[in-house]
Amino acid sequence: MTIDERHAAQRGTADRPQLVAPTEPTSEELAAAVDGALLAVAGLDERSKDTATALQTAVEAFHRDALVTIVRTLKSDPHGKELLFGLVDDPGVYAVLALHGIIRPSLMVRANQTLEAVRPYLKSHGGDVELVDVRDGIAFVRLQGSCNGCSMSAITLREGVEEALVTGIAEITGVEVMPNEPTEAFIPLTSIGRKPIDAGWVEGPATDEVGDGAIVRVDIDEESFVITNVGNRFAVFRNECVHQGLTLDGGMIEDGVLRCPWHGFRFDASSGECLSAPGAQLQQVPLRIDNGRVWIRANN
Repeated sequence: MTIDERHAAQRGTADRPQLVAPTEPTSEELAAAVDGALLAVAGLDERSKDTATALQTAVEAFHRDALVTIVRTLKSDPHGKELLFGLVDDPGVYAVLALHGIIRPSLMVRANQTLEAVRPYLKSHGGDVELVDVRDGIAFVRLQGSCNGCSMSAITLREGVEEALVTGIAEITGVEVMPNEPTEAFIPLTSIGRKPIDAGWVEGPATDEVGDGAIVRVDIDEESFVITNVGNRFAVFRNECVHQGLTLDGGMIEDGVLRCPWHGFRFDASSGECLSAPGAQLQQVPLRIDNGRVWIRANN
């Protein structure tokens, strides 16, 4: 090969397109693609739409069968079960398994999600509702604000809260209104007073009202906070999950891990570090223990 031929061959190699590893799409991009495809199908004629829908149903059934096998296999092994719980914390995995009906939120979570739909109506009348518990088909709620003790409470319950819960959740057959008294799950500041030690500090509940492994909600004016206790190590966070900003009260603390009641995001209950999405963090609020009470620096 002559020098000119060698140079020509080298130029030909350099001019070839280089293969680049494809970039994995994000969950948001994948969801947007699905929405776009569904929108396109909606614009088809009826025959084409039926064909596309039949294909979707067949593909989903095929995928569900494989997913059920994966989940059953993981659940049959202790280590696999631990891996499965970790996978479910991922929003994308959770959404896919929920879509196929393989997992479903707890009854309390679904009831809280249902109540979110009626909160705007209640708040427009100066009230609100707190879900306390669900037992034996009965949802126990506490009405707040102007809904509590007013002559329209029964109507508000029947037309709003009860209708939403009984209609929306098959396991709930009735609703019972509980007295609006402070409990470990919710402690309004009006019931314990506001005695600032110095600027910004507000008196919260007694330390013995926040038991080990407990999460207690405290509302101060228009702001909401949660107090956690892990081995007598107290912490205060703004009552907002980093995932979608939904409230954390109603969640559970197990082995020092706080699990959001809505989508299962996990946090270190002492530091607020998000264990489901590394790098995210609950907004921690300064606290101090004085004379057996928790004090919160609400204006921090």
